[in-house]
Amino acid sequence: MTVSRDPDRGALSGLRVVDASTLFAGPMAAQHLGDMGAHVTKVEHPTKPDPARTHGAAADGVNLWWKTLGRNKRTVTADLSGPGGREVFLALAERADVVIENFRPGTLERWDLGYAELAARNPRLVLARVSGFGQVGPYRTRPGFGTLAEAMSGFAAMTGEPEGPPTLPPFGLADGIASLATAYAVMVALSAREHTGRGQVVDTAIIEPVLAMLGPQITRWDRLGTVQPRTGNRSVNNAPRNTYRTRDGRWVAVSTSAQSIAERVVRLVGRPDLIEEPWFATGAERARHADELDEAVGSWIAEHTREEVVAAFERAEAAVAPVYDGADIVDDPQFQALGTVHRIEDPDLGPTLMQGPLFRLSEHDGVIGFTGRAHGADTDEVLAELGFSAARVAELREEGQV
Repeated sequence: MTVSRDPDRGALSGLRVVDASTLFAGPMAAQHLGDMGAHVTKVEHPTKPDPARTHGAAADGVNLWWKTLGRNKRTVTADLSGPGGREVFLALAERADVVIENFRPGTLERWDLGYAELAARNPRLVLARVSGFGQVGPYRTRPGFGTLAEAMSGFAAMTGEPEGPPTLPPFGLADGIASLATAYAVMVALSAREHTGRGQVVDTAIIEPVLAMLGPQITRWDRLGTVQPRTGNRSVNNAPRNTYRTRDGRWVAVSTSAQSIAERVVRLVGRPDLIEEPWFATGAERARHADELDEAVGSWIAEHTREEVVAAFERAEAAVAPVYDGADIVDDPQFQALGTVHRIEDPDLGPTLMQGPLFRLSEHDGVIGFTGRAHGADTDEVLAELGFSAARVAELREEGQV
């Protein structure tokens, strides 16, 4: 099946991206660009496909994560370490605006595919390099994964119960944040290209974007000599802030980041007297009295169903949200109004639900043209577009280069 994108759809229509990355920050950055209309070509090794194809749940042997991560990407194979694969990659880079890769630093250079070689063919190319620790420094050649970034950034140290161990997230948090940072960096580099006429190298170290999300922990250490402790679901900046179990055995989350919201919550649960306490006037002081506030809020919530709690908080204009799982998300009217969930026709699975693009533009909708494709499904088509003859493609295949 030949796949194509409507050239008039998407804010990034006409932008050509080569995704030579794996697991998960690089591929997800390419996915974000593809969702907004970029033409993405996924390059994988002929015999070692992106391991993301086997991560997570599968339905009838069909990986579900790849259907989202690989969407809007035509897939080709090339062994970049060999002369034939190098030939293919240079041809792709010559016509591309962006190349995204996440090999260990120095690997592309070892294959004579570093930025000097790529820019010689295409001076306007933006090369986005995603790695665990960045392109410089003593750790640059270490294997780098999101788990290590979640540890080194301070995330694990401040996550978990006070008396418990540091806690890692059960999903690719650091990779996900790095993917957004990389997509943003690519757009910055492309904007700069409009002024200079030249591309440049983007260096994303996965340890850095997640660090930026964790607040001023570096500044706090510098000025106060303290670090943020583990507080479980509680916040050091405000209270009440926790998850609470309802009468019907479900859960809700409450936040009181604004003083007015905190006052509305304690009035709602029948404890307006707490507002008169001197410590109630600031979020930090309320956080020091979290036990008392959790008891007041939690005991009231425990006497009501989740539906009753959400309705009462909404009437009081207080901040609450039900704790959802996947089934709840699909049925929620707010997600439906936003168009968050898309039903996409997939050749393996049939009509399949997945999250759509991360935001909406008033003049350019994001587009999911097709779901993740099979390994190397578009090799012949893409190489023909690059000018490779059928005979040359057959030679490359015979040599194991594609």
